[in-house]
Amino acid sequence: MKKLECEAVVIAAGLSGLAATCALAEQGVNVITVEKSTVAGGAANMGMQPLAIGTRQQREIAWDITPGEIFRYHANFVHWNVDMRLLRNYYFRSADTLEWIESMGVHFAHPEISYPVPEAMRRYASPFPTAHSVLPEDGSAPAPRCASTMTKKMLEYAQENGAEVLFETVATKILKEDGAVCGIMAVDKTGEEIEIRSKAVIVCTGGAGDNPEMIKENMGYEWGKDLFSFRIPGMKGEGMRMAWEAGAAKTPLHMELMYQCPDNTSVWELDGGFRQPDLWVNKRGERFCDESGAINSTFMGTVIARQPGHFALAVLDTAQIRKYKKNGPAMVDHVHGADMFDNMEEVFQQYIDNGYQYAYKADTLEELAEKAGIDVDGFVKQVEEYNEMCENNYDELFEKDRRYMKPVKKAPFYAVKFFIGAYGTLGGIKINYKTEVVDEMDEPIPGLYAAGTDACDIFGDCYPFTLAGNTMGFCLNSGRMAGENAAEYIQGSDEDFFS
Repeated sequence: MKKLECEAVVIAAGLSGLAATCALAEQGVNVITVEKSTVAGGAANMGMQPLAIGTRQQREIAWDITPGEIFRYHANFVHWNVDMRLLRNYYFRSADTLEWIESMGVHFAHPEISYPVPEAMRRYASPFPTAHSVLPEDGSAPAPRCASTMTKKMLEYAQENGAEVLFETVATKILKEDGAVCGIMAVDKTGEEIEIRSKAVIVCTGGAGDNPEMIKENMGYEWGKDLFSFRIPGMKGEGMRMAWEAGAAKTPLHMELMYQCPDNTSVWELDGGFRQPDLWVNKRGERFCDESGAINSTFMGTVIARQPGHFALAVLDTAQIRKYKKNGPAMVDHVHGADMFDNMEEVFQQYIDNGYQYAYKADTLEELAEKAGIDVDGFVKQVEEYNEMCENNYDELFEKDRRYMKPVKKAPFYAVKFFIGAYGTLGGIKINYKTEVVDEMDEPIPGLYAAGTDACDIFGDCYPFTLAGNTMGFCLNSGRMAGENAAEYIQGSDEDFFS
């Protein structure tokens, strides 16, 4: 067994772990970070943009938004069911943290002011300009995965300041002596066990998005059946398990619910194109909301989660598809783009021919319902009622914007089945506003800290879609806070720790 010594151990080198490592290293703390993968960044490498409030970029677009305003907005959104001091600390230092990341050589775009949503939805669906997209090093426009530029720079900064990162090394246990943390056990890629003695440990393992058993146990969803969330390899929840074994109190495990097609990145045109304010039905063939909310991935995901089978069917007829092909879709989100309908009929048929089982095309409504596995009679009746409301130019059920009341009449008919998805899990380890892990009595466990999604208990049961970039923002800021707080703890601890 190999034995190492340092002042602080960070478990995992995702975004929060990198932030913690950078914060420790720049203060001269001898830090070792263990990462099970061969690369740093974790789920953040798939992302685009962290949240920050009160930044130079916001001022340059003349948006005078204050941390206090957003703090109060967020607190009200979650009905104050949050550690207010933790939430306050996060928002009030977020601009400084963005500048901190910029000092490492990362550049950010100006935030987008609004999404194109119906007027009636703006109060709920139009976000504040909070997300700051990372600008890729090659000068291209921000796009999915552009945040990998940021994680690369953070890793370089940490190593330049003396941090040691052990890749392909898996933490297995948090060690304690006399009630305080004293290091971890780990295993390297050769299978050799490593004991790393330290004064502090920071858990940043990124949640349990790749652990279907834990998800089903805590939330009831069955991955691959009624849940098609992103499963970032390695996000098994082991950080939570180790912290719980060390005495940490638990918080409810949630997910940032949204909606998507199964295997959505392989059917990008369908996943993006069918997010339109037309006819949406559930397993019973019934409408269940104002479909103009389809642009809000979080709210639509939440309402789909309440439907039988946790899925919904988005329906378009040939006339509407050709209209969107000619004039562009009614709604466009900032991820999928506006060209999804350019070759929709051909692409749709191609996916069906290739065996994609969640896209349906039929010459009759009855056939469409049968192929999609929804109630035939209920669906036909709903379409008749919906078409009548379209002819009257008024939605008697949900009062949807009249611009989007288009009948479903011209065959062939097309439908795509959407399920709930998520970017990963949130919460699990209870921390206080100093990012200290606490026990069931809310007492800090000396030397133990947690950050990022393992400890993200600030959203309640619904991600605040109006504050874009919040998960990455929390990871950055909580990781930095955990590193700084751990450094303060270490510098005030016994100098003879290793003697």
